[in-house]
Amino acid sequence: MKKFLMLVTASLLFFSITAQTQDLLSGKFSSSELKKVLVPQAQWTPFPKRDDRAGWAKADQKMMQAYLKKAESYLNYQWPYIPATKSLLIDRTGDRDQFQAVSFEKREVLGTLLLAEIYENKGRFVDPIIDGVWSICEESFWGVPAHLPKSKEYAGLMDVSKPFVDLFAAETATYLAWVDYYLGDKLDAVSPQIRKRIYTETRYRIFDPLMTKPHGWMTKTANGRAPNNWNPWICSNWLNAVLLLEKDDDKRTASVAKVLDVLDEFLNPYPQDGGCDEGPSYWGAAAASLYDNIAMLNLASNDAFQYVYADEKFRNMGRFIYRAQISDKYFLNFADADPQPGMAATMIYRYGKAINDPDMMRFGAFYRKPEEGNIGKFHYFRHFYALFMQDEYQKAAQRLPLPQNIWLPDLQVFAARDQAGTTKGFYVAAKGGHNDESHNHNDIGTYVVYYDGQPLLIDVGRGTYTAKTFSNKRYDIWYNCSDYHNLPTINGKNQPPGMSFKATDVSYKADNASPQFTVDISQAYPTDADINHWQRTIRLNRGKNVQIDDVVNLKNASSITQHVMTCYPAEVGKPGELIIHYNPKGGQASDFVVSYNAKQMTPSIEKVKLDAPEDRGIITKWGDTIYRINFNVLTPKPSDRLSLTIANLSK
Repeated sequence: MKKFLMLVTASLLFFSITAQTQDLLSGKFSSSELKKVLVPQAQWTPFPKRDDRAGWAKADQKMMQAYLKKAESYLNYQWPYIPATKSLLIDRTGDRDQFQAVSFEKREVLGTLLLAEIYENKGRFVDPIIDGVWSICEESFWGVPAHLPKSKEYAGLMDVSKPFVDLFAAETATYLAWVDYYLGDKLDAVSPQIRKRIYTETRYRIFDPLMTKPHGWMTKTANGRAPNNWNPWICSNWLNAVLLLEKDDDKRTASVAKVLDVLDEFLNPYPQDGGCDEGPSYWGAAAASLYDNIAMLNLASNDAFQYVYADEKFRNMGRFIYRAQISDKYFLNFADADPQPGMAATMIYRYGKAINDPDMMRFGAFYRKPEEGNIGKFHYFRHFYALFMQDEYQKAAQRLPLPQNIWLPDLQVFAARDQAGTTKGFYVAAKGGHNDESHNHNDIGTYVVYYDGQPLLIDVGRGTYTAKTFSNKRYDIWYNCSDYHNLPTINGKNQPPGMSFKATDVSYKADNASPQFTVDISQAYPTDADINHWQRTIRLNRGKNVQIDDVVNLKNASSITQHVMTCYPAEVGKPGELIIHYNPKGGQASDFVVSYNAKQMTPSIEKVKLDAPEDRGIITKWGDTIYRINFNVLTPKPSDRLSLTIANLSK
C-alpha cells in the first residue's frame, strides 16, 4: 500500500465542523407533523403489556428467571430513609458516595422487583414495589448532592421549592414511569393515589422544570464548550418518562419537540469523526444515550426517525467505542475516562445493527455475559430491549475489530498497533485538542504505550469523585495536571486549563511501517513558559519500538523536565537506559528500556503517594503502583531535540 500523508490544518478542521448537518433531529418535523407521527399515549405499547403473556413468552426466560431470583432476596427489603446529614457530607467533607450508595440501591431494587413481577405476574412483589415508589416519592431530591449548586443557599441540601433536573433525578423518573406502565392496574386496585403521586411528583420535579427553566446541560457553556453526556443521558430518561406518563398528547408532543431541540444542541457541535472527548467510559452515556433517544423515538413513531441511522456523523459516533479500544480489557482513558470501562454489550450490538456495522455488532457480542439478575444502576430501559433480542444476540458472531490505524482528525486523537486484529506487540496513542474539554485534564500532547494489550506508559485517568473534582480546586488534584501526564514541564511551567491552551499544527502520517502523529504543544503552555515552538512527534516503528521526538525552540531555557508515568517499578540502568519492570496480571513479565541521550538528560524515579480521598479510585484501577519518571535536562538550550525510545529488551 502506498504511503500517504494526512495533514490536519485549522482551515480543514473548520470546514469539517461547519459542514456537518445541523438540526438533524429537530429539523425533520414541524410540531403538527410530530404530533401525527407520534403514537398517542393511550395506544402506545413499546413492549408487551404485563398481561400479554404470549408477548412475554418471547422474552428471554433465563434473564427473567435471574431477575426473579434476585428480586426474591428483596422481598423483605427495608426501604431506607436518607438522612439530611448524608446529603450534607458533600459540603462538610466532600464525600458523595454515602448518599449515592443508598439512593442508587433503592432504584436498583425497585427495577429488579418490577421485572420479577412482570415475569411472575402473581402480585407477590406488588407491595414491596408500592413501598419503593412511596419511599422514593418522599425523598427531598431525586438527584444527588454533588449536583446541587455550590452556594451557601444550598450548602448540601436541596431547596424543594426550586426543583431542577440532574442525571439521577431523570433516571428516577424512568423507573417510576415503567412501574406505572406495567403495573398501573395493580396499583389502582390498591389505591388510585399511587399512580397519581407518580405523575404529580414527576411533573413537579421533572416535566415542569424541563419545559420552563433553563438547565446548563441543555446547551453550550458561556465560554462555548459544547454539552457533554448529561444532555443525551438526561434526555433519554426525560423522553422515556414523558412518552409513558403524559396522557395529554399536546403536552407530550411539546415535550418531545423540546427533547429534539435539546439533543441537537449536543449533536450539532459534535465532531464529524464521532470522537468522544469524554472517553470510552463516558461514551456509554454520550453517543450511546443519543442512540437510546433515537431507538425510543422510533418505537414511539413507527420508525419515523429511522433516517438518523444513515447519518455519517451518527454512525461515526457509534464506531468510536471500538476505535478507542486497546485490548479486551483496556480502552483509551484520556481525561476522566476509566482504563477498564464496563461495556453495555446488548446496547452496543443494537447500535451496530441499526447503523449496519458488522464490526460493532461483533464487538457488542464479544462482551456477552451470563445472566445473574443484576440490572446495574442506570439506563434501566435498555433491559427491555435486551429481553427481546436474545435469540439473535446469543447466536451472533463475536470478534474484536482492533483496527491497526486510527485517526480522528476533529478530536485530534491518533492510535496505532503493530498488527490489526490482535493485541500482540506495541500499541501507542496520543492526543491534541484543548484544555477545556469535557472532564478535562491538562494533557495536550500526552501519549500512552501498551504492549500485548497491557499498560506500559499510562494515562493515570481519574480517581474518586469528591466535591473537589468539579470545583475551582480541580487542578489541585495531581492526576488532572500536565506534570503527571507524559508531558514536559518547561521553564518551571505546566499546562493551564482553558480553551485557549491548545494543540496547533496537528498532523498524521499513515505509514505502514511507521505511522506517526505530530503536534505543536507550545500554545498549551502559558506565555511565561517562553516557548516559540515545541513540536512533538510520536511514532510507532512497527515490530520494533515507539519513539517520542521533541523539537524545541524556546525564547529562554532555564529548566526542562520530561515526565513519564508508569504502573510498574523502574530503575536507572546504564547511562542512556531506564528499565521498566513490566509485569502485567495474566501476562508475561518482561523488561522494557526507555532509551535517552545520557549527555542531555538524567532520570529519577518517584513513587506517587496515594493518600488523598480522590486517590481511592486510582488504587482501585491501578493498585498502589503509580510511578513518575522525571528526565531532567542537564543543560537546557533554546534550540534542541529531545528523544525517548521505548523498546522490549527481550526482542
